[in-house]
Amino acid sequence: MEKALLQGSLTIGALARETGASVRSLRHYDQHGLLASARNGKGYRTFPPEAVTQVRQIQRMIATGFSLSEIQAFPDCMLLIEGAASCSETTDMQRKRLVSIENQIADLERRRARLLKTLVEGVVPPLD
Repeated sequence: MEKALLQGSLTIGALARETGASVRSLRHYDQHGLLASARNGKGYRTFPPEAVTQVRQIQRMIATGFSLSEIQAFPDCMLLIEGAASCSETTDMQRKRLVSIENQIADLERRRARLLKTLVEGVVPPLD
């Protein structure tokens, strides 16, 4: 298995260049079990070519607010196909994330309104 993984594999630096992810991030993803790596004869991490797709998918999911532990719970279909549509298994989790983001936006809008009122009136308005 290791020999097959090493054939046509990418160094961590090459994977970083291909994906725009930092080497540190790639190590972090690897440590969380989101990427499969092997060690070459010199002890350096190597990654299979499909790791490029996996890293891009991880980046997309992080950009939508998911943590690495949440991404670990996603089925493989979310990591193995670049630009994959949502898997039915993740729809509930994505809907919950959307509600959370919308709640955060509403909270920020309330804070913004209070701050604007404070600036206009020169005093902190009472809590609602």
